[in-house]
Amino acid sequence: MFKRLAFSLGAVLLTGTLAACGGGNNNAADNEEIDTLVMGFIPSQDAGEIATTAEPLEEFLSEELGIEVQAEVMVDFSGLIEAMRTQQVDIGFLNPFGFVQAENRADVEVILKSVRHGEDSYVAQYTVPADSPIESIEDLLEEEGLVWAYADDLSTSGFLFPAKQLIDMGVDNLDNHFQRFSVGGHDNAIMQLIDGQADFATTFDDARDTLAGEFPDIYDDLRVIGYTDPIPNDTISVRSGMPEELKQDIVDAFMSLNDNEEMLAIMHEIYTWDGIVEADSEDYDIVREVFAEFEDDLAN
Repeated sequence: MFKRLAFSLGAVLLTGTLAACGGGNNNAADNEEIDTLVMGFIPSQDAGEIATTAEPLEEFLSEELGIEVQAEVMVDFSGLIEAMRTQQVDIGFLNPFGFVQAENRADVEVILKSVRHGEDSYVAQYTVPADSPIESIEDLLEEEGLVWAYADDLSTSGFLFPAKQLIDMGVDNLDNHFQRFSVGGHDNAIMQLIDGQADFATTFDDARDTLAGEFPDIYDDLRVIGYTDPIPNDTISVRSGMPEELKQDIVDAFMSLNDNEEMLAIMHEIYTWDGIVEADSEDYDIVREVFAEFEDDLAN
């Protein structure tokens, strides 16, 4: 099976490289000719590891759908959204905010969402070094200049929900109050605390798990000081113009992972998913409220 790893931004994805593989020619006018589906991932850990880990999932879905499925690891959410808008990516593993933005910009449709620890929602977590004087989220408001590490400006749990919470708690200007440090992954945000490069990090709950194998004392060395309100879980979304029959086949194929221990183990390794359930756009109304807070800042 042809496999390729894309580490370019959305602008590079507009080239003919992907189109030559089939994904770029997928549209409502030639649905019957679809012979390749491209899945877009955003790295929550090392991108190369995700690409390798996803190979059995590619093969499984290809067999289930009777269509070649390719996994592409994108640099960031903006690149994935642009790739779905231009129909270079057919299936996107979008976080909640990424989905809301992609729905607005690219008319994508959510079909499924993840289950973790038996729940279809999660919270963002604030973490500090164990010896930090910071004891609570409220303490973050008391001192200016703290270094704040997080995955990405478009990360729902990494930045947007914590940012909204901090604003609601009284921070007038995030840029003036904190030194913001976007580091490209939740594991990287936690690493900034281990390396002493940040005062606090915001991630999904519990991002320490991603590094526990390498740092067995991480739960003693890093301390959780608080959480945000619940956030609906990550999505599996499809591009606009996806044929209804194929869309249902994709739903059925992913739902069958719930009865496949090997494939669930892969999803857990990629994104710590324990299961998959069907999803509707309305499930993400709370995310739209947060999006409205930052829409002007993130429009460009």
